[in-house]
Amino acid sequence: MRLRTLTTSGFLLFVLACLLPLPAFASISPETAYVLNTFIALVCAALVMWMVAGFCMLESGMVSSKSIAVICLKNIVIYSIACICFYLIGYNLMFLDVGAWIGSFTLLANMNPAEFSLIDEGLETYLSEVLKTETSSMAAIFFQMVFVATTASVISGSLAQRIKLYPFFIVVALLTAFIYPIQGAWIWGGGWLAEIGFTDFAGSTVVHSVGGWAALTGAFFLGPRLNKYGEDGHVRTFLPSSVPLVTLGVFILWLGWFGFNGGSVLITAGVAEISSMSLIIMNTNIAACSGVICALFLGRWLYGRVNILLVLNGALAGLVSITAGPEFDQPIYAVFIGAIGSALATLSIPVLDKFKIDDVVGAIPVHLVAGIWGTLAVGIFNDEASFLNQLIGVVSVGVFVCGTTGILWFALKKTIGIRVSEDMEELGQDLMELGIESNPDVLKIDDLMT
Repeated sequence: MRLRTLTTSGFLLFVLACLLPLPAFASISPETAYVLNTFIALVCAALVMWMVAGFCMLESGMVSSKSIAVICLKNIVIYSIACICFYLIGYNLMFLDVGAWIGSFTLLANMNPAEFSLIDEGLETYLSEVLKTETSSMAAIFFQMVFVATTASVISGSLAQRIKLYPFFIVVALLTAFIYPIQGAWIWGGGWLAEIGFTDFAGSTVVHSVGGWAALTGAFFLGPRLNKYGEDGHVRTFLPSSVPLVTLGVFILWLGWFGFNGGSVLITAGVAEISSMSLIIMNTNIAACSGVICALFLGRWLYGRVNILLVLNGALAGLVSITAGPEFDQPIYAVFIGAIGSALATLSIPVLDKFKIDDVVGAIPVHLVAGIWGTLAVGIFNDEASFLNQLIGVVSVGVFVCGTTGILWFALKKTIGIRVSEDMEELGQDLMELGIESNPDVLKIDDLMT
């Protein structure tokens, strides 16, 4: 009986202690905040890195089965190129000593010296200096690094099945080392666009539109796939090799977007900050959902049947659209932004076909068109942002990226060439360039015809 009484009393004291306010736990120490900020940044960065797998699956499912292995190769190589180039020069060009237009050409994005000394020597004298940064320097660099890799991944799918490997890798290297960081310095580095009030929370313009502009100029100079457009204006539809792969890719990207937008809060070790992160993730999810619903009905209205590829791209268009301003306190705004972005992306597809711009995966409608809309939407739905400033930012980045990548694609086309031969395009890059087939054991319809 005594033991039961003590147990009951102890339980009641525990419950009472939980209910009583404890001022000591009202705030956390700077060291704990630093650890939490760094940990969340690393987790979110890992989610963004996982988006590369999403792009790889989406593209692999959209292309012909004779080009899947090349798509897999391109995605892992461009991720590696992007990370190395951004580490070597891109990060400092974007964030170190940024003036109005550009940062520092200092090579190598290295760890904060105080942070390294704390690790190497274990001296507590460096701790206070390290804590002033609120997040590990390496976590911050890694987070930005996976963002630039996402930009590079956007280009790959648009030019699939006809782009030479090495010219493409050259474009990726120069884009991630110089072009992306320079325009990023204007906005996220505190440059001239940031000074006039242009805002892009997580990269509808900085990341997605930049990839979209580069894909657009690349598709223009590269030309469409063989037999894509008939002389009578007929547009041939190429069937995807695997709808399940495309769907898997979209779900992976959707998941990664929670790290993409949520992690852009940067400082999360506080009640207000983590609440903001939760709101942003909620808005991100809602925008994607509204993009799906819009594409579902719009596709049926336009083409007389539901098109699953339009629906999948509708989700991505909604995600891209909300990326510039996901911090709205009313998720209903995210519903409208995502739906409109999805509609614009869907309606832009026949416009591209009219100009014979062949985009294999729909990256230009999703990342460029929806990216532009999402950036401008901030000026419409956010009272603190100016629509004119948003428009100036969109146009400025577009002119810069189109100009630089256009010159680059043109120069490569006139020198080493950017397009594979007709024989290689017909037989497939997997067999002709890599000497393998992605699915060698699958009996193809063509084999049955011979």
